[in-house]
Amino acid sequence: MTEFLQQLNTEQRQAVEQTEGPVMVIAGAGSGKTRVLTYRVANLLYKGIDPFNVLALTFTNKAAREMKERVMKLIGDDAGRNVWMGTFHSVFAKILRIDGHHLGYPSNYSIYDSDDTKRLIRTIISEKNLDNKVYTPSYVGARISMAKSSLLSPEEYANNPDIISADESARKPLIKDIYHSYANRLRRADAMDFDDLLFNTYILFRDFEEVLYKYQQKFRYVLVDEYQDTNHAQYLILKRLAANTENICVVGDDAQSIYAFRGANIGNMLNFKSDYPDYRLYKLEQNYRSTKNIVEAANQIIRNNQNQIKKTVWTDNDAGQKIGLIRASSDNEEGSLVANAIFEHKMNQQLANESFAILYRTNAQSRSIEEALRKMNIPYRIYGGTSFYNRKEIKDLLGYFRLTINHKDDEALQRIINVPARGIGKTTMEKMTVAADEHNTNLWEVISAPQNFGVSVNSGIATRLSNFVTMIRSFEAEMKNKDAFELANHIALSSGLLKLLKNEDTPEGLSRVENIEELLNGIKEFAEKGAEQAEGDLAQQGSLEEFMQDVALLTDADKNDEEDNDKVSLMTIHSAKGLEFPYVFVVGLEENLFPSIQSISTRTELEEERRLFYVAVTRAKVKATLSYAESRYRWGQFTITEASRFLNEIDESILETPLREQAAPKKAFMPKSSSHSQPTRPQRDVSKMRPVSQKTSESFEASPADDLQTGMKVEHPKFGKGKIVSMEGQGPNRKATVFFNVIGNKKLLLRFAKLKIISG
Repeated sequence: MTEFLQQLNTEQRQAVEQTEGPVMVIAGAGSGKTRVLTYRVANLLYKGIDPFNVLALTFTNKAAREMKERVMKLIGDDAGRNVWMGTFHSVFAKILRIDGHHLGYPSNYSIYDSDDTKRLIRTIISEKNLDNKVYTPSYVGARISMAKSSLLSPEEYANNPDIISADESARKPLIKDIYHSYANRLRRADAMDFDDLLFNTYILFRDFEEVLYKYQQKFRYVLVDEYQDTNHAQYLILKRLAANTENICVVGDDAQSIYAFRGANIGNMLNFKSDYPDYRLYKLEQNYRSTKNIVEAANQIIRNNQNQIKKTVWTDNDAGQKIGLIRASSDNEEGSLVANAIFEHKMNQQLANESFAILYRTNAQSRSIEEALRKMNIPYRIYGGTSFYNRKEIKDLLGYFRLTINHKDDEALQRIINVPARGIGKTTMEKMTVAADEHNTNLWEVISAPQNFGVSVNSGIATRLSNFVTMIRSFEAEMKNKDAFELANHIALSSGLLKLLKNEDTPEGLSRVENIEELLNGIKEFAEKGAEQAEGDLAQQGSLEEFMQDVALLTDADKNDEEDNDKVSLMTIHSAKGLEFPYVFVVGLEENLFPSIQSISTRTELEEERRLFYVAVTRAKVKATLSYAESRYRWGQFTITEASRFLNEIDESILETPLREQAAPKKAFMPKSSSHSQPTRPQRDVSKMRPVSQKTSESFEASPADDLQTGMKVEHPKFGKGKIVSMEGQGPNRKATVFFNVIGNKKLLLRFAKLKIISG
């Protein structure tokens, strides 16, 4: 046995040493999943497998980078550097740069990020004179993304009766037309969005057998991280790639499958044994991250799911502290109690702010938490905020880079043609856009020769357009002579962008100049690394094209990696996956919030919510604290809430304060008013507003939901008597707002509401 394999436990080593045939590794939280993947790659190389024949796919660039660095330490730089290792999107993007010409794409195609996608969809909605409050860019974008993840082209989308029926029911019947226009505009601009990188790779492998065979022979060993997060397109691509050798190793945890809303299909993992009947299964069940109490709480939570691969996670770590439980009378008080708890931990144990994370189900919950942290002078950062690469000055300079590389990139051209101001205004660009649409071409062709497309402009505008075109072409000419940094620096200076920012002569302007400088520093480092690695098959050559591809494919985790300050981390649980912190607070554990009211109508949805809770708890290394509020303002309505059903799934013996022993409710926490300010919410005594404690008797029989109408007086087995004040939705999504005599307004989904009509 090689020396480095002795660093693994028995189960890890078995998974690493089984290099041939299909292998599935079920890795519980904190069990060394990344370690197994890394050592497996190292073991393949040690056994003499050509590194160019190994493909390792991850979901973040950060994970791929860390794996490659570890492999290079174990085996040596030369072998480790040449492994094809990266995210699905980055690896497939490179395959499409090499072989995308079979589909009609040039090697310098652009990759549109989420902002580009939204802006283009917004433009199309406007051009079609549709109501952008009905056809919101985010909703339309999600539908198009769903279609591409399901491998549906615009034509297939339009001819799918179920999809069209769903769009019509949602009163958005023209999404099919928007999708068609969106796809045409992307092709016209020689551009792909994130979903296209998967969609087009699948089409490439499906329709061009010689290309598929080429990559089957190349990638003789395929390794996949976080397999439970793969979608339909990724699943089919992997199945084709591994069809010849079946040397595929997938690593993941079905208990951490939480991205169904993005198209992730847990069935890919659960059905692996059907796809590969002779597969080997290895379970990593020893947790190295968390205390015994945290591990036991997580086990108690996840065992309530029926649809899972059974395993029992355990740890040799100390028992540690019990699971904390905070019960607050309101969302404001919840924020205060969490902030106080963090302050006490910091003072008593001399801890840094970065030791703490606060996780919530929805971004909206951060408000009360932020207010409380600010009052305590505790610094924090929110994951999902504006990242470095989303700042305006950075996106402007990147726009110049994009247009230099691909003149057909309409979104980049629209962004920079008048930055700095060149006297090429909105009216001129509207004329150009109309002409481009009429002639089914891109904006670059039109601005290069407006007269050829029937666009009349005065001599001043014509000169400005010509000067802009000449400048971009001069940048393109320098691409052959300059590395990424030299070219980027030349563009920043010659475009006038850097001069514009320096001339602002304000603190904000100085900050923007410093951001540009930081970007150029990053490109310099990239170019130097590229020069060192130029001999690799997949090595980055230090070109601006390669740099732009890396930037376009950054994941949320990669974007947030730039901030390494001593701050408390605030984020949704979805954003926290893959991270760990000594102290974790999971807030808002209330029915209809967590689990979400949108996710309790089916077992499948509820089990995904439970997996989300499992992920939240297992982020903690030293202590996990759970909290809930007994009242909360939601959509402007004061709502009495119930503790989440998930809290009852944890044995009270490992809770610091068992649920049934918690003190009687207090008054709702309200900010004190002064002569200069009035409280924004009415002061209410929650103890007098508790739901009626009334169990459903055998004689109580709910009325049919279809019989319920606005104005009716009704009775609820828990909330007592009330009156229906409004109704909304149709069919199974029909909801009623009921004013109950005891608790006030409450919105109820009628198919679960159990309302009995008292009088009409």
